[in-house]
Amino acid sequence: MSASTSPARPAGAGAPGGAGEAAGRSVVLDGITHRYGGSVAVEGVNLDIRGGELVSLLGPSGCGKTTLLRIVAGFLRQTEGRVIVGDRIMDDLPPSRRAVGIVFQNYALFPHLTVAENVAYGLAARGAPKAEQASEARRLLDLVQLGALAERTPRQLSGGQQQRVALARALAIRPAVLLLDEPFAALDKNLRLDMQIEVKRLQRVAGVTTLLVTHDQEEALSLSDRVAVLSQGRLEQFAPPTTVYDAPESLFVNTFVGSANTMPGRLVGADPAGCRIALDAGGEILARPLGRRVAPGGRVVACLRPEHLRLSDAPAGPAGGEAPAGIAGIVEMALPLGPTVIHEVRVGAGSPLKIAEPRLGGGTLRPPGTPVRVVVAPGLASAFPAAA
Repeated sequence: MSASTSPARPAGAGAPGGAGEAAGRSVVLDGITHRYGGSVAVEGVNLDIRGGELVSLLGPSGCGKTTLLRIVAGFLRQTEGRVIVGDRIMDDLPPSRRAVGIVFQNYALFPHLTVAENVAYGLAARGAPKAEQASEARRLLDLVQLGALAERTPRQLSGGQQQRVALARALAIRPAVLLLDEPFAALDKNLRLDMQIEVKRLQRVAGVTTLLVTHDQEEALSLSDRVAVLSQGRLEQFAPPTTVYDAPESLFVNTFVGSANTMPGRLVGADPAGCRIALDAGGEILARPLGRRVAPGGRVVACLRPEHLRLSDAPAGPAGGEAPAGIAGIVEMALPLGPTVIHEVRVGAGSPLKIAEPRLGGGTLRPPGTPVRVVVAPGLASAFPAAA
């Protein structure tokens, strides 16, 4: 798969410097494999992350994303492969010499230290002069808009404020790489959005290369320059968020990222512009080109995003006229979600299709039992070979 075969750049074997090294260095994971006994947690992962880029590791629990983060940090030594930051191989270096800043899910602040002392802790551990510790703590607390709270303790702060302190502490050592391990998971929805925007802003200001571990699709798609989607330890796709969403390279990516309806069918014909699929539920659709070769007549699965479908209220065409467009179905449910309404429509014997449409103010919802036709936007569906 193209996502997992990108070549690693050449690298020397020198050791990185300590605090104060320039941020924004590239990170290469070159053929990373890690095993726990006989179990493979990560297998053959290649990532080439540009300096200053924010990349998300996205996937379900147990897919290997936290293992990769711990390998980059130096908490785990991979079974195979290399970790390269800039032009330097990290594999034999302890975490303290990797110039890596980490923000954990639970923030891990020291309760007996003040906010300023927490921020300065990494510099103090590296033997920086007291004056440098104090000035850097002030600068970073102003950056995260907490300068007035420097003398408070963590228990006197809200969750969002504690997170900003943890971020400032990670940036204090001027890391080559910033690692974020599910940093927003403990926050409520509104605060989570505010902090995502704040972290993106600070990451841009600092210019530091950032690796974010998350299972939240919206978080990964909104924050990242590129997203690495993982499944069962393998890299499924590594691409910009819009590419991952609009042009998924595997059935897993299509069904895991965002919402997708899956419909079985058979391949009628294919060319570089796309493929025609006869759906088992009836009708024929035009989908994006198949990623792998399938012979005409072969079984495929079409994936249709809810927003790629629309409903027509015409259940049948005129007598003797052309067949009506779309797939015949029956509305089972309509869910108004603010500006959008989600319809569940039964077509054939499969699972109901989810269809997203704009909800115009004052419009009435289609009641259950309403006969409709489902029309598919041409060329937007994805198609994958059916499992044997």
